[in-house]
Amino acid sequence: MDDTKGYCVVLTTCPNAQEAHEMASQLIGHKLAACVQMSAITSYYEWKGTVHTEGEQLLLIKAKASHYDEIEEFIAGRHSYEVPEIVRIPIEGGLRRYLDWIDEVSE
Repeated sequence: MDDTKGYCVVLTTCPNAQEAHEMASQLIGHKLAACVQMSAITSYYEWKGTVHTEGEQLLLIKAKASHYDEIEEFIAGRHSYEVPEIVRIPIEGGLRRYLDWIDEVSE
């Protein structure tokens, strides 16, 4: 699929609900994403030689693939983590009306 015409889900995590709400609202407000879903999760990870278990907020950001670079820059520039999770997953198919809606609400 041509990356400039496709769609993607971008994953990121935030340390708390306030930061996640702000990130989600701003992504929608700047028309970088059509939809952002937020869910409480527990993450297990190693950071600087120590294993951590932390509560986080997972954001699932549905967007045009052509917006990915802007989304990455947007998150990286506002995130409180030293190295935030920013992962793009391409959408290889989906309900056409839903994908059309992403086009409609995203610039």
